[in-house]
Amino acid sequence: MNPIMKFIHLMGSPPWFYQFSGRLIPWLWGLFVVLAACGLYLGLVKAPPDYLQGESARIMYIHVPSAWMSMMIYALMAVMGFVGLVWHVRIAEILAISSAPIGALFTAVALASGSLWGRPTWGTYWVWDARLTSELVLLFLYLGVIGLYSAFDEPRKAARAASLLALVGLVNLPIIHYSVTWWNTLHQGSSIGASGSSIHPSMLWPLLIMALATKFYYAANLLSRARIRLIEQDQRKNWVRELLQEGTA
Repeated sequence: MNPIMKFIHLMGSPPWFYQFSGRLIPWLWGLFVVLAACGLYLGLVKAPPDYLQGESARIMYIHVPSAWMSMMIYALMAVMGFVGLVWHVRIAEILAISSAPIGALFTAVALASGSLWGRPTWGTYWVWDARLTSELVLLFLYLGVIGLYSAFDEPRKAARAASLLALVGLVNLPIIHYSVTWWNTLHQGSSIGASGSSIHPSMLWPLLIMALATKFYYAANLLSRARIRLIEQDQRKNWVRELLQEGTA
């Protein structure tokens, strides 16, 4: 069997997933802590202030990675939900719903930090700008997925309903991404793209390090949440009982 297909097949096994993720999580948390410490030090201490926005621009080391993660996590949540709907892979369903609270957190951080950034830049904490409004809609979509999942008693039915909502909400992602191009908005355009970056390397590297750190945070948090949800669903199954017996031995 192809190694990739074998890995995907193994990921569908709850006992194997639980054991594998348990070995991976400490490394993911460790990488997050190291990268976040380096990124924050370089961004908040070593990087120079922006020539236009001054010290207030330093909030971008929190705001920009959080905004990126809010969209990335939603896309991954929808993909995992699609896998669960089409191929009935329970681990994919668990990963999808476990992603929702993390994505909601990043979206809330992006909105809050953006408001703090907007006060000295625009003179107000909030404007009904296309980028800000579509990001707020993204938060409501995350909350909708969480609320819809909680409305069902049976986890598989709940996951299918939440996955359908997540797939419908995908239409909002290109609106967020292209809002500064499609409409005349206060929010500045992208400074990093396929053609390069307009940010000085002394400010770009801390930003990229923080972006990488948030991805390790997502992975570690996701697997931790998924393991808890899996144990809750399978608490009466033999592999969980054997696991508990090994832990108390």
